[in-house]
Amino acid sequence: MNQSNMAPQGMAVTPHHLASESALGILRAGGNAIEAMVAAAATIAVVYPHMNGLGGDGFWLIVPPGGEPVAIDASGAAGSLADLDFYAGESHIPYRGPKSALTVAGTVSGWSEALAVSGEYGGEQLPLARLLNDAIRYAADGIPITASQAEATASKYAELAEQPGFATTFLPGNEIPKAGSRFVQPDLAATLIQLAEEGLDTFYRGPLAQRLAAEMSQLGMPVTLEDLNRQQAKRRTPLRIRHQSGDIYNMTPPTQGLVSLAILGITDHLAMEDADEAQTIHRIVEATKLAFGLRDSHITDPRFMREEMQSLLTSDRLKQLADRIDLNQAAPWGNGKGPGDTVWMGVMDSSGLSVSFIQSIYHEFGSGVVLPGTGITWQNRGASFSLDADHLLALAPGKQPFHTLNPAAARLNDGRTLVYGSMGGDGQPQTQAAIFTRHVVQGMPLQQSLSAPRWLLGRTWGQLSDSLKLEGRFSAETINALQALGHEVELLPDFSEAVGHAGAIVRHTNGMLEGAFDPRSNGSAAGF
Repeated sequence: MNQSNMAPQGMAVTPHHLASESALGILRAGGNAIEAMVAAAATIAVVYPHMNGLGGDGFWLIVPPGGEPVAIDASGAAGSLADLDFYAGESHIPYRGPKSALTVAGTVSGWSEALAVSGEYGGEQLPLARLLNDAIRYAADGIPITASQAEATASKYAELAEQPGFATTFLPGNEIPKAGSRFVQPDLAATLIQLAEEGLDTFYRGPLAQRLAAEMSQLGMPVTLEDLNRQQAKRRTPLRIRHQSGDIYNMTPPTQGLVSLAILGITDHLAMEDADEAQTIHRIVEATKLAFGLRDSHITDPRFMREEMQSLLTSDRLKQLADRIDLNQAAPWGNGKGPGDTVWMGVMDSSGLSVSFIQSIYHEFGSGVVLPGTGITWQNRGASFSLDADHLLALAPGKQPFHTLNPAAARLNDGRTLVYGSMGGDGQPQTQAAIFTRHVVQGMPLQQSLSAPRWLLGRTWGQLSDSLKLEGRFSAETINALQALGHEVELLPDFSEAVGHAGAIVRHTNGMLEGAFDPRSNGSAAGF
């Protein structure tokens, strides 16, 4: 799969083809890229429920045809009952169950804020019910279960089967569902209908919020109605770097957008256009180690930050880091943050508006807790907090947890606009660097830059190894060269979900839109 799709009017790239079609339906009906993304976000919450949902968080990067890009932080904070005493006797915050479901779900507040931004660009807005229509239908009537969901259910069965609401929702007939079987979510359909009828704000300050809070209290989750009432998505000025190829944008803390920009800013000093495959990987991996060092020293809730993040991204500071890279020897490094499951999606419309978007519940199926009667699986993002009171990521009520999520965009010197991103925890910035370097710097065709074999420095699910993991399609020559440089190499399957589900859209200077999706996903690049 090396041929990208092109279209003149609109383009959507998502990791599930039904979400791509939901976005296209809105574009065809006269909606803009933001409205199309809300529709795709609702649909992907239904059709890829192991990766994301209404009980998770979201981040937006909106690039208008002119003027400055807008970022939206739609992540929730720790509940007011989530303090160190709540976890007394625990060595760490659990990854599953009610105690892991400790942060407010922010994603629906992000849909609301994005639609407010959309309204500021003018034009008649489509009704919310129209944006949610596909998602409601898929939840009520059913969808074919993806191989990805079936495999995730099977592999995580032991830790999820006994979580409140999980079996009722995700184990029909008390069995692990097979790929292709019909999957119906009537409770989630009812919740989406309630949102369509009462407005998105009901999730936080209406009848739905009251119901969610009552269920959370019953389950012993540390999130209250007052915590829901306080949730507001926040507009941010994106982080940016000036690269030889153009301006690159990414998300502010508490996300690791800094890492994605720092990798590209460091490698911008390393003559990447002339690097062979092994040296391309080596240089990006070494830059990744340095960028992770920045992340682990600085990134937390913005209110607790000690240094302004944009100041870490000056060309001089990135050049100093680049000078530390040995082109002939891999440097040692510590531990990564591990994997995470997410969806990245992109939409562009004919007006010049572009959206890069991420939505997540953190681990596969999040906390595993499905709030009774709502169909909403709550995230476990708060598991990234530390129970060490002196740690940078120390848990505190009302504090935002650290996020691996970071949607990317670029305005290139040649006049093109690019939105791109991936799922995958530690792998997100690495995959972003692979796509940008291959396509923009080295001139590889867009689809080929996503389909080509990728790598991951760090852990995959269930593994403690922080080795450099390579998809099996790399040549023996590249693998041997990386080992000779001192990398501890492990091989993954030829097409592995461990390296993420990526996507990208380019707006060319003639107005044509080019989209590429990841063959590792159930996705599509759909245009008209």
